[in-house]
Amino acid sequence: MSEITDFKQMNLSGEILKAVARLGYSSLTPVQSQTIPQMMAGRDLIAIAPTGTGKTCAFGIPMLEYVNLKDMRVQEAVICPTRELALQIAQDLTDLAHFIPQIRIAVLYGGQPIAKQINQLKRRPQIVVATPGRIIDHMQRGTVDLSHVHTMVLDEADEMLKMGFLKDVAKIIEAAPPDKQLVMFSATMNQDVMTIAWKFQQDPMEIMIPATVDNRPDITQYVIASARERKHDELLYLLDADTFSRVMVFCNTKFMTDRLAGRLQKEGYSCECLHGDIRQSVRNQVMQDFKRGRFSILVSTDVAARGIDVDDVDAVINYDLPNENEYYLHRIGRTGRARKRGVSFSLVTFQESLRMDEILKYLSMKPIKLHFNEMDILVNDDNEPVFARV
Repeated sequence: MSEITDFKQMNLSGEILKAVARLGYSSLTPVQSQTIPQMMAGRDLIAIAPTGTGKTCAFGIPMLEYVNLKDMRVQEAVICPTRELALQIAQDLTDLAHFIPQIRIAVLYGGQPIAKQINQLKRRPQIVVATPGRIIDHMQRGTVDLSHVHTMVLDEADEMLKMGFLKDVAKIIEAAPPDKQLVMFSATMNQDVMTIAWKFQQDPMEIMIPATVDNRPDITQYVIASARERKHDELLYLLDADTFSRVMVFCNTKFMTDRLAGRLQKEGYSCECLHGDIRQSVRNQVMQDFKRGRFSILVSTDVAARGIDVDDVDAVINYDLPNENEYYLHRIGRTGRARKRGVSFSLVTFQESLRMDEILKYLSMKPIKLHFNEMDILVNDDNEPVFARV
């Protein structure tokens, strides 16, 4: 049987095909070509796939095809680790359901007034996208009923379970019928993911999508030898290169994020910041403004590494190296999306060089090494200037 490479080769409704065309999608990514037919056949799945490979579309299309528009109960549920990701998934599903106006989607997450979400639920949504803590809250209040769910998706299951939600996730799964379809998407396979699979899935099919040249985002990675006291000036050099119009800068702490963003703003850069202590309504506005191009530099902690979906981030800069190996991939995966080219830079001090080697060995990556010469010009190992400041 020949490999399916086009959405038109699948047995999809006209409404979905029109939505896919409207979004500009034509060829299927590997995770989509392998996942969609199996989900449509009702199989439980464990899909291990890297970030930026089209996972939301992979599970979103079968979910929308399943929905009984005459049934006013919750039929589909997506559980994910962060409020940013929940909002993004809900938006992606809304876009896929553009030509199915009867579809109603509720998004439930902490940091938003519960009354607003209860009003959403009173509209009788068929699909719920939620973070674990908030949907548990609604379950306890009796404002959401999962007893008629026939498809449940756990997105970024490894991250969600690593955050300590194992018991909550188990409780959510148990609130749905035993014969539901349970699908897990994960960047890695860890013990907690296997525990959920063993306990709740029925003969799950495993789909492994390696980060190959075909589906790994097209990102040129650079590592810049730096010093802590020079990092800020070197960051400005990259921002002044007049090559990148939209940039994400990652720091490890809320304090550093605030401090760096404030300093950039004082120096005249169009910049905002994002971290967990910022009110949810403000975070939502910052993310919307970044997507709409109202400012060009977003300084963030890892709160946004998995939750923001902007197709035209030109560059990602690691001001600090992430504490977790996987976070490096999630960070740089904010660029090079939608089959566009991206670039990432990591400013690495001598003290951080061993950590950088550890990350690259874990991810089997070989970036291009750069350094600043005695004239403070960024050069490669052949002493050729790159990304000249203008």
